[in-house]
Amino acid sequence: MRDAEARRLWAANLLRAAAVPLTAVVPAFFMDGFSVLGTHLAWLCVCPSLPPKRSSVANKVSSFLKCCIYFFMSCILFHAIIVLYGAPLIESVTETFLFAVLLSTFTTLQCLCMLGPNIQAWIRVFSKNGATSIWENSLQITTTCSILGAWFGAFPIPLDWDRPWQVWPISCSLGATFGYVAGLIIAPLWIHWNRKQLTYKSR
Repeated sequence: MRDAEARRLWAANLLRAAAVPLTAVVPAFFMDGFSVLGTHLAWLCVCPSLPPKRSSVANKVSSFLKCCIYFFMSCILFHAIIVLYGAPLIESVTETFLFAVLLSTFTTLQCLCMLGPNIQAWIRVFSKNGATSIWENSLQITTTCSILGAWFGAFPIPLDWDRPWQVWPISCSLGATFGYVAGLIIAPLWIHWNRKQLTYKSR
Protein backbone atom coordinates (compact mmCIF):
# COMPACT_ATOMS: atom_id res chain seq x y z
CA MET A 1 0.00 0.00 0.00
CA ARG A 2 1.53 3.28 -1.09
CA ASP A 3 1.86 6.13 1.39
CA ALA A 4 0.81 8.63 -1.28
CA GLU A 5 -2.52 6.84 -1.74
CA ALA A 6 -3.08 6.78 2.01
CA ARG A 7 -2.44 10.53 2.18
CA ARG A 8 -4.94 11.07 -0.65
CA LEU A 9 -7.51 9.08 1.35
CA TRP A 10 -6.86 11.22 4.43
CA ALA A 11 -7.23 14.44 2.44
CA ALA A 12 -10.42 13.30 0.67
CA ASN A 13 -12.08 12.07 3.87
CA LEU A 14 -11.18 15.20 5.83
CA LEU A 15 -12.59 17.34 3.02
CA ARG A 16 -15.80 15.32 2.99
CA ALA A 17 -16.06 15.52 6.79
CA ALA A 18 -15.57 19.31 6.67
CA ALA A 19 -18.21 19.56 3.94
CA VAL A 20 -20.92 18.25 6.26
CA PRO A 21 -20.94 21.15 8.79
CA LEU A 22 -20.13 23.67 6.06
CA THR A 23 -23.15 22.74 3.95
CA ALA A 24 -25.34 22.76 7.05
CA VAL A 25 -24.22 26.15 8.43
CA VAL A 26 -22.83 28.39 5.67
CA PRO A 27 -25.94 28.51 3.40
CA ALA A 28 -28.04 29.83 6.27
CA PHE A 29 -26.07 33.09 6.14
CA PHE A 30 -26.88 33.65 2.46
CA MET A 31 -30.31 32.04 1.96
CA ASP A 32 -33.44 33.12 3.79
CA GLY A 33 -35.49 30.22 5.10
CA PHE A 34 -32.71 27.69 4.53
CA SER A 35 -33.51 24.26 5.96
CA VAL A 36 -31.07 21.38 6.22
CA LEU A 37 -33.98 18.91 6.29
CA GLY A 38 -35.06 19.92 2.80
CA THR A 39 -31.65 20.03 1.17
CA HIS A 40 -30.13 16.57 1.68
CA LEU A 41 -29.23 16.23 -1.99
CA ALA A 42 -27.13 19.39 -1.85
CA TRP A 43 -24.67 17.85 0.59
CA LEU A 44 -21.20 17.66 -0.92
CA CYS A 45 -19.74 14.31 -1.87
CA VAL A 46 -16.06 14.42 -2.73
CA CYS A 47 -14.83 11.18 -4.27
CA PRO A 48 -11.40 10.09 -5.50
CA SER A 49 -10.84 10.62 -9.19
CA LEU A 50 -11.09 7.34 -11.04
CA PRO A 51 -9.04 6.61 -14.16
CA PRO A 52 -10.87 8.02 -17.16
CA LYS A 53 -12.37 5.51 -19.54
CA ARG A 54 -13.16 6.12 -23.15
CA SER A 55 -16.87 5.88 -23.74
CA SER A 56 -19.41 7.38 -26.04
CA VAL A 57 -21.86 10.08 -25.04
CA ALA A 58 -24.67 7.53 -25.21
CA ASN A 59 -22.87 5.29 -22.70
CA LYS A 60 -22.27 8.22 -20.36
CA VAL A 61 -25.93 9.26 -20.55
CA SER A 62 -27.03 5.66 -20.02
CA SER A 63 -24.72 5.31 -17.01
CA PHE A 64 -25.98 8.60 -15.53
CA LEU A 65 -29.62 7.53 -15.94
CA LYS A 66 -28.85 4.18 -14.32
CA CYS A 67 -27.24 5.99 -11.39
CA CYS A 68 -30.33 8.18 -10.98
CA ILE A 69 -32.60 5.14 -11.07
CA TYR A 70 -30.45 3.25 -8.56
CA PHE A 71 -30.41 6.23 -6.22
CA PHE A 72 -34.19 6.62 -6.41
CA MET A 73 -34.67 2.88 -5.84
CA SER A 74 -32.33 3.13 -2.85
CA CYS A 75 -34.45 5.94 -1.40
CA ILE A 76 -37.61 3.83 -1.80
CA LEU A 77 -35.91 0.78 -0.27
CA PHE A 78 -34.58 2.72 2.71
CA HIS A 79 -38.01 4.31 3.18
CA ALA A 80 -39.64 0.86 3.29
CA ILE A 81 -37.03 -0.50 5.71
CA ILE A 82 -37.40 2.53 8.00
CA VAL A 83 -41.18 2.05 8.09
CA LEU A 84 -40.73 -1.66 8.86
CA TYR A 85 -38.48 -0.65 11.76
CA GLY A 86 -41.32 1.38 13.27
CA ALA A 87 -41.42 4.78 11.56
CA PRO A 88 -44.91 6.27 10.97
CA LEU A 89 -46.47 4.93 7.78
CA ILE A 90 -48.84 7.82 7.06
CA GLU A 91 -47.82 10.60 9.42
CA SER A 92 -44.53 12.40 8.76
CA VAL A 93 -44.17 10.62 5.42
CA THR A 94 -42.19 13.56 3.98
CA GLU A 95 -39.75 13.55 6.89
CA THR A 96 -39.33 9.78 6.62
CA PHE A 97 -38.61 9.97 2.91
CA LEU A 98 -36.10 12.80 3.39
CA PHE A 99 -34.37 10.68 6.03
CA ALA A 100 -34.23 7.85 3.47
CA VAL A 101 -32.69 10.31 0.99
CA LEU A 102 -30.10 11.27 3.61
CA LEU A 103 -29.17 7.63 4.21
CA SER A 104 -28.96 7.02 0.47
CA THR A 105 -26.68 10.05 0.14
CA PHE A 106 -24.32 8.67 2.78
CA THR A 107 -24.35 5.11 1.39
CA THR A 108 -25.66 4.55 -2.14
CA LEU A 109 -24.36 7.82 -3.59
CA GLN A 110 -20.84 6.94 -2.48
CA CYS A 111 -21.11 3.54 -4.17
CA LEU A 112 -22.39 5.15 -7.37
CA CYS A 113 -19.56 7.69 -7.36
CA MET A 114 -16.82 5.12 -6.77
CA LEU A 115 -18.15 1.93 -8.37
CA GLY A 116 -20.77 3.15 -10.80
CA PRO A 117 -24.06 1.33 -11.45
CA ASN A 118 -22.40 -2.07 -11.18
CA ILE A 119 -24.24 -4.33 -8.74
CA GLN A 120 -21.60 -7.07 -9.05
CA ALA A 121 -18.93 -4.61 -7.92
CA TRP A 122 -21.10 -3.56 -4.98
CA ILE A 123 -21.57 -7.17 -3.91
CA ARG A 124 -17.84 -7.81 -4.24
CA VAL A 125 -16.84 -4.75 -2.18
CA PHE A 126 -19.24 -5.54 0.67
CA SER A 127 -18.39 -9.23 0.78
CA LYS A 128 -15.70 -10.60 3.08
CA ASN A 129 -12.20 -9.62 1.88
CA GLY A 130 -13.75 -8.15 -1.26
CA ALA A 131 -12.07 -4.74 -1.21
CA THR A 132 -9.30 -4.25 -3.77
CA SER A 133 -8.07 -0.82 -2.61
CA ILE A 134 -8.01 1.42 0.43
CA TRP A 135 -10.79 3.48 -1.18
CA GLU A 136 -13.08 0.47 -1.16
CA ASN A 137 -12.15 -0.24 2.47
CA SER A 138 -13.06 3.34 3.28
CA LEU A 139 -16.36 2.88 1.44
CA GLN A 140 -17.15 -0.18 3.55
CA ILE A 141 -16.41 1.61 6.83
CA THR A 142 -18.23 4.89 6.09
CA THR A 143 -21.33 3.08 4.80
CA THR A 144 -21.47 0.81 7.86
CA CYS A 145 -20.91 3.70 10.27
CA SER A 146 -23.68 5.75 8.62
CA ILE A 147 -26.24 2.97 9.01
CA LEU A 148 -25.15 2.16 12.57
CA GLY A 149 -25.30 5.87 13.46
CA ALA A 150 -28.87 6.10 12.17
CA TRP A 151 -29.82 3.01 14.16
CA PHE A 152 -28.26 4.30 17.40
CA GLY A 153 -29.91 7.67 16.77
CA ALA A 154 -33.33 6.05 17.21
CA PHE A 155 -32.66 5.10 20.83
CA PRO A 156 -33.55 8.50 22.42
CA ILE A 157 -36.87 8.85 20.54
CA PRO A 158 -39.10 6.84 22.96
CA LEU A 159 -37.57 8.41 26.08
CA ASP A 160 -39.75 10.91 27.95
CA TRP A 161 -37.24 13.76 27.92
CA ASP A 162 -39.52 16.02 25.83
CA ARG A 163 -36.63 17.55 23.90
CA PRO A 164 -37.16 19.16 20.46
CA TRP A 165 -34.47 16.98 18.88
CA GLN A 166 -36.40 13.83 19.85
CA VAL A 167 -38.99 14.57 17.17
CA TRP A 168 -38.86 12.07 14.29
CA PRO A 169 -36.45 11.82 12.46
CA ILE A 170 -34.08 14.45 13.90
CA SER A 171 -32.09 12.19 16.20
CA CYS A 172 -31.78 9.49 13.51
CA SER A 173 -30.60 12.07 10.98
CA LEU A 174 -28.05 13.40 13.46
CA GLY A 175 -26.95 9.86 14.24
CA ALA A 176 -26.48 9.05 10.55
CA THR A 177 -24.53 12.28 10.03
CA PHE A 178 -22.27 11.74 13.03
CA GLY A 179 -21.80 8.11 11.96
CA TYR A 180 -20.81 9.22 8.46
CA VAL A 181 -18.29 11.76 9.78
CA ALA A 182 -16.98 9.21 12.28
CA GLY A 183 -16.55 6.70 9.46
CA LEU A 184 -14.55 9.23 7.44
CA ILE A 185 -12.17 9.61 10.38
CA ILE A 186 -12.10 5.95 11.43
CA ALA A 187 -11.43 4.59 7.93
CA PRO A 188 -7.93 6.11 7.43
CA LEU A 189 -6.98 5.26 11.02
CA TRP A 190 -8.10 1.65 10.64
CA ILE A 191 -6.30 1.34 7.30
CA HIS A 192 -3.12 2.84 8.80
CA TRP A 193 -3.17 0.48 11.79
CA ASN A 194 -3.80 -2.57 9.60
CA ARG A 195 -1.63 -1.54 6.65
CA LYS A 196 0.72 -4.50 7.09
CA GLN A 197 -2.14 -7.00 6.99
CA LEU A 198 -3.92 -5.43 4.03
CA THR A 199 -3.15 -7.11 0.74
CA TYR A 200 -5.14 -6.24 -2.36
CA LYS A 201 -5.57 -8.43 -5.38
CA SER A 202 -6.72 -6.98 -8.69
CA ARG A 203 -9.99 -8.51 -9.88
